[in-house]
Amino acid sequence: MSLYIGLMSGTSADGMDAALVRFSADLSPELVHAIGQPYTPQLTEQLRRSAIAGQLNVTDVLALDRQIAKLSVEAIQALLQQSATDAHQVSAIGSHGHTLHHIPGTALGPGNSWQIGDPSWIAEHSGITCIADFRRRDIAAGGQGAPLVPAFHQTCLQDPQTPTMVLNIGGIANISVLGNDLRGFDCGPGNALMDEWCLQHWQQPQDTNGEHARKGQVIENLLRHWKQQANISNFLTQHPPRSTGRELFNLNTLLQQTDPLSHSAEDILASLSQFTVDCIADSIQRFGHQQGNLWVCGGGVHNPDLMQRLQQALPYHQVASSQVAGIDPDWMEAMAFAWLAQQTLNQRPGNAPEVTGARASRILGGIYPA
Repeated sequence: MSLYIGLMSGTSADGMDAALVRFSADLSPELVHAIGQPYTPQLTEQLRRSAIAGQLNVTDVLALDRQIAKLSVEAIQALLQQSATDAHQVSAIGSHGHTLHHIPGTALGPGNSWQIGDPSWIAEHSGITCIADFRRRDIAAGGQGAPLVPAFHQTCLQDPQTPTMVLNIGGIANISVLGNDLRGFDCGPGNALMDEWCLQHWQQPQDTNGEHARKGQVIENLLRHWKQQANISNFLTQHPPRSTGRELFNLNTLLQQTDPLSHSAEDILASLSQFTVDCIADSIQRFGHQQGNLWVCGGGVHNPDLMQRLQQALPYHQVASSQVAGIDPDWMEAMAFAWLAQQTLNQRPGNAPEVTGARASRILGGIYPA
């Protein structure tokens, strides 16, 4: 039995998730304790702006890098204190960091992915070995560096009797198609667009319980326009491996050449919710299992309006929280990075090349000893 910590700061940019995970000899994970460390609204806004900025000031980036590292240490310390765990009992931390830039590779050349959250600072101030920078080794091997969680999903949630998929609805939505032919890819937006709209119009970080979207009506011509935008259309029809981020799916890009003020805020939000669902459903219909279990994790699982729309779009699937399959939906990704840390520390590969497009399996990340 061994203990690891996984840290996740996702594209929603709303906080740091920290999960303490115990792995048995067969690598079955047990969630011991988890916490969510919220970011200030100012930090959230700064991270969201930085992710779509054409240029970044190096001084500002270095300050953000240190700030995310400090918040990581605070989350680790709170996690250890609340779980009555000593730092020396933890084998390693798997830190995803916070993505400022993710551009997938193409036939023209390799892409880039950049996560901040100084792992040297985390190791020094937590007293625990930190493993970080998981994506770039996969990219060096010809992959896209994302998504990395399908290999974890396959280990924990594959069902030999029933076709099973795992859908993470974070800022960006990504799906794992489990089975002998493992697949995994980004579908498009998750909560990112809806959260941005809520912040702009109601000064709320998200649409709690889907209340605003439920009051609105989908604007069909706007929905069609969004899907037909050249970059978005190209992404939605692209065969996996594929990954994306806020560079493509943000309100500035989506609302170009549209007049959102001619519609109610609720109608725009309902349309953004349906756009998210349509991107997910289209991805599944093109590249996923056509029936079976669809276990949902991430913040979107708590939005009943979104979940209802998803079930309506996928009538041949059982759409339910991953809690039904035994893993808490709020901590799935943090647990995955704890799993990736133990893979690296034990000299085992962490990527699934059939998912990312890498030439072969690779041991991921850099190790920063305590």
